[in-house]
Amino acid sequence: MSLQLGDTAPDFTAETTEGKINFYEFLGNSWGVLFSHPADFTPVCTTELGRTAALKKEFEKRNVKVLAVSVDPLDKHNSWKNDINETQNVTVDFPIIADEDKTVANLYGMMHPNASATATVRSLFIIGPDKKIKLMIVYPASTGRNFNEVLRVIDSLQLTADQGLTTPADWVPGEDLIVSPSISTEDAIKKFPKGVRVVKPYLRYTPQP
Repeated sequence: MSLQLGDTAPDFTAETTEGKINFYEFLGNSWGVLFSHPADFTPVCTTELGRTAALKKEFEKRNVKVLAVSVDPLDKHNSWKNDINETQNVTVDFPIIADEDKTVANLYGMMHPNASATATVRSLFIIGPDKKIKLMIVYPASTGRNFNEVLRVIDSLQLTADQGLTTPADWVPGEDLIVSPSISTEDAIKKFPKGVRVVKPYLRYTPQP
C-alpha cells in the first residue's frame, strides 16, 4: 500500500555518511525532510544537495532535520560529497543514506518502475514531530526541486498546525491567513485579536499571528 498524507512515516535504521542512524531517533522532536536522489555524481542532484546545505540555517531555525537517500553505496556518497562541497561552495553535513538494498526506497515508494527500474525518482516527504507525513512531492529525475517552496510549505504547516488557520494560494510568510471553516466568525474574532476580515461567510482573513 502506498503512503498517504497523515500516515505514520516508516521507521528504519540505515548506514549514512554521518554514521549509522535510526530515523526516529535522528528526528527526535524535530520536523524532518526526507528526500531521494536518482544517483550520485549527477548534475541536478549535485545542485540539490548543495542548495540544501546552503539552507542549513533556514532549516535549523524551523527545527527541521534533513536526510537524503540514494541507492548508491557509502563510498560513492563520501566521494560525491567532496564534489558537491567544491562545486556548490558549501559543506554537506547532513546524512545521506546508502540504500543499496533499496529498503528505504521501497518503504517510502520512491521506486517508480515506469520512470526507472533502477533509480529512485525525486520524492520528498515532510514529516512532523508526531512522525506523521505532512506533505509528499514527487518530481521526475529531470527536474530539480524548488527548495523555496519546501521552506514555504514548512512555514505553512508549522503556522497552521492546530490553530484553526489555513494559507491561501501563493501565500508567503507575513501575508494574511484564512480562518478555517470549522471556526465561526464570532469565535474567530475572539480567537484572533489582530482582527478578522470577512469577504464571504466562508472566506475570512486574519493577519499572521
